Amino acid sequence: MTDVAAIVLAAGESSRMGRPKPLLPLNGGTFLGHLLDEIRASRVSRTTIVLGHHPDVVLEAMPEIAPIAIVNEQYQLGQLSSLHAGLRAVGDQPDAILMCLADHPFISRQVLDAIIVAHERTHRSIIVPTYGGGRGHPTLFGRQLYAELLDAPLDQGARVVVRAHSKEVLELVVDEPGILADVDTPEQYEQWLGYWRSQKR
Repeated sequence: MTDVAAIVLAAGESSRMGRPKPLLPLNGGTFLGHLLDEIRASRVSRTTIVLGHHPDVVLEAMPEIAPIAIVNEQYQLGQLSSLHAGLRAVGDQPDAILMCLADHPFISRQVLDAIIVAHERTHRSIIVPTYGGGRGHPTLFGRQLYAELLDAPLDQGARVVVRAHSKEVLELVVDEPGILADVDTPEQYEQWLGYWRSQKR
C-alpha cells in the first residue's frame, strides 16, 4: 500500500477575497472542512495542514484540526514556503505527497484516489490532474523530488520543479472541472458555488 501524505496549504492572506478562504461556506461546512472530508475518505495515509495568516482565526473556527495543523511563520514568502513547512513536518517517510490547496476544495475523493492509483501504476514522480486540457490541483510529487522541492527558489514556486521534470509529468485526465477552480475573489466564489450546487442536484 502506497503511503501518500496530503499537505494542505491554507496559509495565504485571502486579500482579494476579503475574508479567510479556508473558512468560506461550502456544503454546510467550510472549504477546508469539505476538502479534509474528501481526503479522509480517500487512500491518503496522513494529512498536514499549513496555516499562516491569522492562524488563530482558522483554529478558533475549526479547533478539531489543531492536532494536524502547523503554522508557517514565513507565509508571506509565498506558497512554496508553506509547502516547505509541510514537507519538513512530514519528513521523507511518505512515498509521495499530494499538494492540496485550501482554496481549491471542489474535488472529490475519487480524483484523489485516481491520482494515487496512477502513481502506483506508472511510478511517475509528478502527477497532475487535467480537465479540458487544463492542469489543475492537487499535484502529486514522489519522494525522489522532496529535496529538490525544498531547494527550489521561493519566488518561483513548485512549478520550477515541474518544469525541470517535464518528461516525467503524467497528465491524468479526470472528469471533474472542479480541479481547475481558482477562487480568489467573491465573484469567483459565487461562480464556483453555482457549479457545485448544479452538480449536487
